[in-house]
Amino acid sequence: MRERGKASKQLADANGDAPSKSKLLDPASPLEKEELLDKLYWIRQAIGLFCGLLWGGIPLVGSFWIVVFVALSSATIYGYYTFTLKIDEEEFGGHGTLLQEGMFTSAMLFLLSWIIVYSILHF
Repeated sequence: MRERGKASKQLADANGDAPSKSKLLDPASPLEKEELLDKLYWIRQAIGLFCGLLWGGIPLVGSFWIVVFVALSSATIYGYYTFTLKIDEEEFGGHGTLLQEGMFTSAMLFLLSWIIVYSILHF
């Protein structure tokens, strides 16, 4: 039974169905545009949730922290595709396409989690 699960996982990796952890950080692994955009989207969502929970828990208030979130989120995404993956951004639609992927939903998740956590803990 164990061998069967191992074989199916290897087959899924070979078919590209289940990305391995090394593919997320390996600049030599080929990426399709949709696959890269999905990765950037989910990284940005994780950053939005983390920052919202942190900002609400500390508590931080003011528009300055929204600007800090946008800068942190954009810098992380830029660093990931530029320095970690070392891709040519023009092949994937340019910096604008890559940097705005998931930004609106991430900002909404950030604000929602920030407001809820702040309201629950500090009121």
